[in-house]
Amino acid sequence: MIISLLLLTLVFLIVIYVYLTKNYKFWQKRGVPYADGALPGVGHLWDVVTMKTTISECYRKIYNENQDHSMVGVYSFQTPVLMVREPELVKTVLQTSFGSFHDNAIKINPKLDPLFANNPFCMYGDKWMAARKRLTYAFSSMRLKILFESVKQVCETLEEYVNKKLGKSGKVEFELKELFAKFTAQVVSGIGFGVDGLCFNDERAKESFYAIGNSFLEPTAWNNFISSLVLFVPPLADVFKVRLLPKKADRFFREIIANVIEERRKESTPRNDFLQLMVDLERAEGEKLDLEVLTSHAVSFFLDGYETSSTTLSYVAFNLANKPEVQEKLREEVISVLNKYNGKLTYEALREMTYMDQVISESQRILPTVGLLNKVCTEDTELRGSDGLVCRVERGTPILIPIYGLQHDPRYWKDPKVFDPDRFGPERKQSLERFAFLPFGDGPRQCVGMRMALLQMKAGLVTFLKKYTIELSPKMQLPLKITGTAFLTAVEGGIWGIIRPIQG
Repeated sequence: MIISLLLLTLVFLIVIYVYLTKNYKFWQKRGVPYADGALPGVGHLWDVVTMKTTISECYRKIYNENQDHSMVGVYSFQTPVLMVREPELVKTVLQTSFGSFHDNAIKINPKLDPLFANNPFCMYGDKWMAARKRLTYAFSSMRLKILFESVKQVCETLEEYVNKKLGKSGKVEFELKELFAKFTAQVVSGIGFGVDGLCFNDERAKESFYAIGNSFLEPTAWNNFISSLVLFVPPLADVFKVRLLPKKADRFFREIIANVIEERRKESTPRNDFLQLMVDLERAEGEKLDLEVLTSHAVSFFLDGYETSSTTLSYVAFNLANKPEVQEKLREEVISVLNKYNGKLTYEALREMTYMDQVISESQRILPTVGLLNKVCTEDTELRGSDGLVCRVERGTPILIPIYGLQHDPRYWKDPKVFDPDRFGPERKQSLERFAFLPFGDGPRQCVGMRMALLQMKAGLVTFLKKYTIELSPKMQLPLKITGTAFLTAVEGGIWGIIRPIQG
């Protein structure tokens, strides 16, 4: 009896092992080099599952360990994924052969998470093209100038908030990610939804747009688990009815959009916000936009404008505090340009701040907010690496672009660990490898909100640098340890800075 039970147990374990590793010869059969260390069931993501590292860092490690290959096979749990390691192959996937890789690999269940599923980043086919057309309309240069008036108002509120915290003490300590998240959430609530986000109202903090965003985007262990389940094991997420956007947040956004859009359709007074642009588009096309799709666009506006922009701003602030000479040089540019415009912050003034563009780009390179891109092959095709490797990529195969690895590769970046904005200066910028720098992606699916994100980030930095200095707080944990959810990065312990008014 005992022997029979042991045999049954052994057979059961063997069956489970075979099932969990059934795809682990996929790349070997195709003659594609593959990363070492795949474990049954989790593939190469054991350290991610156990939260020892972020997925960006996990794939950067694989990237660095396979320097001799243009492509390398990895396993995301049981799914075979092809990592492309060369800028030319990245260009092929994102641009040259876009028709064979036009979808992102992230698929959201529309029944469980309809507002996320209708996010243009997750959409595909004709629905994606229609959504992108509308968002491109909203973010054209002419309309950005209209939206900028609302950004300026939030900059004034930010300045008042900092001054209030400063009081007469002469300095104030902030966790900079939190401060900039309040700023970007306030921008998005005004520009995206046409309402006061209450982000700088400490008495009503729990009602604010910042609190709503933080509830599901803060890099906690639970949020990391939820995002990992939805993004990497969608069948399990469906079974347990797990969603990225919590029901409370879903209701919050739906109610606001329903109320505001009804008012906008009735009134004739123009407003400087995203929903007004959508109503204008409705009138131009002669057809009402679906309310759920409109809400999805607004949520997309919120996600793009709130979290990634505030994270980037906090990284820029860290680098400026860590490099006082860069901070001073940037401040000189800010004050010099503003003087040309009688001290006023204008859309045209921001466009002239070229050194600021360099600082933001270098910060995005050295500390990317999004460390990887996931595409999917939509049509059987062939990829050829410079090392002679040829891979026949089948439809449905996920393609991984390791942004973190590419942006720290010494083959493309001299002294990649050094923060050096001059590498993006006019003398050196032309020699940079374009597809080794992907803060907003590239090609037809490049982030449609890129210019809006840069606009609000530059405006926020101008507000700070013209009046305050930023230095690192003793609370700051160095060296930086990157944590975060399955998709976005964050700094463990936060980014702590001390703000002081400029003397004289």
